[in-house]
Amino acid sequence: MHLSPLGISPDKCLIAGRWVAPVSGETLPLENPSDGTTLCEIARGGATDINAAVQAAETALQGEWGRATAAERGRLLARIGQLVLEHTEMLAELEALDVGKPLKQARADVIALARYMEFYAGSADKLHGQTIPYMEGYTVYTLREPHGVTGHIIPWNYPMQIIGRSVGAALATGNACVLKPAEEACLTALAFGEIARRAGLPDGALNVVPGLGAEAGAALTEHEGVHHISFTGSVGVGKLIQRVASEHVVPVTLELGGKSPQVVFADADLDAALPFLVNAGIQNAGQTCSASSRILVHRSRYDEVLAAMAGRYSGLRAGPAMSDLDLGPLVSQRQKDIVEGFIAKGSDLEVAAQGQVVDGAPRGGAYVAPTLFGAVAPDHTLAQDEIFGPVQVVIPFDDEDHAVAIANGTKFGLVASCWTKDGARAMRMAKRLRAGQVFLNNYGAGGGVELPFGGTGLSGHGREKGFEALYGFTTLKTVAAFHG
Repeated sequence: MHLSPLGISPDKCLIAGRWVAPVSGETLPLENPSDGTTLCEIARGGATDINAAVQAAETALQGEWGRATAAERGRLLARIGQLVLEHTEMLAELEALDVGKPLKQARADVIALARYMEFYAGSADKLHGQTIPYMEGYTVYTLREPHGVTGHIIPWNYPMQIIGRSVGAALATGNACVLKPAEEACLTALAFGEIARRAGLPDGALNVVPGLGAEAGAALTEHEGVHHISFTGSVGVGKLIQRVASEHVVPVTLELGGKSPQVVFADADLDAALPFLVNAGIQNAGQTCSASSRILVHRSRYDEVLAAMAGRYSGLRAGPAMSDLDLGPLVSQRQKDIVEGFIAKGSDLEVAAQGQVVDGAPRGGAYVAPTLFGAVAPDHTLAQDEIFGPVQVVIPFDDEDHAVAIANGTKFGLVASCWTKDGARAMRMAKRLRAGQVFLNNYGAGGGVELPFGGTGLSGHGREKGFEALYGFTTLKTVAAFHG
C-alpha cells in the first residue's frame, strides 16, 4: 500500500528528512475497523529508531531549523497548512479507513489540521517576552525559548487534530519534534510528515516513528535527549509517562480523557440543546476525550429530555466508515470488547434506547450500537468510568447544588456544559464546575483551535490549543543586565 498521491510506504519511518525502514526490519499489521481486514503493514519502530530520530531533531536545532526566525517558521507552517488542504480528500479517506470514523467527520478533521497550521503560523512571531521594572542601574527582560527536542505521543481517535494542536504549537515555537503515532491508526501522521517535508520543513525538524507504545513510545519517554513530552491517551499510560519523565525532570503535558457532563436546568431551551446532548456523546462513536457521556437533567424535565434523546437514538445508524452514516465502527475489536463489557455492566439499568448497526455491515467490523441508559445512579460505574464508546447515561438532579455535586463527582475534569436561560445561574455554574473548559448553552463551541484545552484531576494537566499552548512549549529565561 502506498499513501497516494504522496507515494510513500507506511512501513517506513521519517527520520532526518528520509523515509527509512526500521532497524529491526519488522512491521505491524494495521486493522481496518470497518471489516476486520488488514489495511497494510506499518513500521515497528523501536529504541534504535527513536534514538536516531532524537539525534536528527537535535541536529536540526543546531542547524537550519534552529537558526530560523519566528517569521520564517510561520511561513513554513502556513505552507504546510495549504498543502494539507490540497490533499483534503486523500487525508480524509485515510483517516476514515484507519480510525473508522464517517468520511464527513474525517473531512472536518483535515480542515481542523489545516486551521491549526494557519493559527500557529500566524502566532509564531507574536510570542513576546516582557520588560520588568527593577532597581536603578538594571534593565531586566524575559525571553521565551523552545525546550529543544519535544516528544509527541498521540492517540488513535483524532490523529490529525492532535498533531495540529501538539506538533503545530511545538514547531511554531522552534522546537524539533519526534512524533510517535498510535499503532492502531498512524496513516495520516505519516502522510503529514511527508506533507511537511514537501513544504520545506528542514530535515529533522519533524520525525515520525510508528511502533508499539511499549517499545517506541517507551523509548521516546525514557530518552535523555527529549526535553518535553506531550501525551494524549489513557490515564494509566499517562501516569507511567509522568513517572518516567520525572527521572530526567522533563515537563509533561497530559490530556487523559474525561467523564464530561452536560447539565440541563428546568428553563433550558430543549430544542437548542437536544442536538448537542446526543451528538457530543456519539461523535466518532463516542471515542472522544471530551465526549459528553453524562447528561444531568432537572427532575421536573427528566422524562421529557430522556424521551427526546431516546427519539434521536432510535434513528442513529452505525456502519462502514465510507458509508458516511452517523457512526462508524470502533477502532478495533479490542475496543469493541471493552465497550460491550461496559454495556453489560448496565444490565440492571433501564436501556432507554439504542441505535442500530445497519444491515450488511461487515461481520468482521468493530460495530457497537449506540446505547442510552436512563435513571442511572451517579456512583454507578457507567456514570464514573470513561467508556470511550457510544454510550450515554441520563441522571436526574433536584437543584443547583445537587447538580454541581453530581457534575464534579468523578475523578475527571475535562469539559462541562450548562443549559439555562438564567444568566446569573450560568455564571455561577461556570465558576463551580470543575473542568478545563465550560460551555454555556452550547457544547464544544465548534471545537475552535483558538480555545485552550486541557483538564484537571485524572483528565491531566497542561494546556493545548490556542495561544496558551505556545507557553507550554517554551521555557522562560530572565535576563538582568547591570549597566550602572
